[in-house]
Amino acid sequence: MAESRDEILKDVANYYAGRIAEHGQTAAGVDWNSQAGQFMRFNQLLKVVDAAEPYSIADIGCGYGALLDHLAQLGHATRYVGVDIALPMIEAARSRFSASPGVTFRLGNSPGEIVDYSVASGIFNVRLGLTDEEWLAYLIEALDMMNATSRKGFSFNCLTSYSDADRMRSDLYYANPPDLFDLCKRRYSRQVALLHDYELYEFTIIVRKQL
Repeated sequence: MAESRDEILKDVANYYAGRIAEHGQTAAGVDWNSQAGQFMRFNQLLKVVDAAEPYSIADIGCGYGALLDHLAQLGHATRYVGVDIALPMIEAARSRFSASPGVTFRLGNSPGEIVDYSVASGIFNVRLGLTDEEWLAYLIEALDMMNATSRKGFSFNCLTSYSDADRMRSDLYYANPPDLFDLCKRRYSRQVALLHDYELYEFTIIVRKQL
């Protein structure tokens, strides 16, 4: 790769630090257009979990902790680990949830422990100056980490290569849905779902482990 993994993480961390500095603890602060779209994404990602019983979950690229707000609204009983590579995000999240039991926020790109589920919302979108090939290698490395640290399954979303050509930006990564579906089926589990039927220019992949 033209850039090392550490260099990529530093560049992405700087990008998101700038977003929250500009927009604060809002959907725009984590590079989403609206809170409604943010919650729609969360609902797709959370299809991986079985909420009938308490579970642990790692939120990779947690930002200021918006998923934790959403989990509370849904009434899910969770032990939550929020992970982000941008220090301002982690500082904001820790400030917001300092008194919350069962909640941990860690600076970095891995939860550092085994959890039931991992989710990643939006972390594969901003490739900055990297090529498609370089960014895909980085993406697969992140998925390998999520697979290794998730006991029951994991989910993630990506912008879709089926987006309208005139709306696509050169600094964003648009993944090919069938390619990532095939990769997950062959590399992680036989139980994989591709969700591409909601009203955003993206898709979600659900990977369930065979226990």
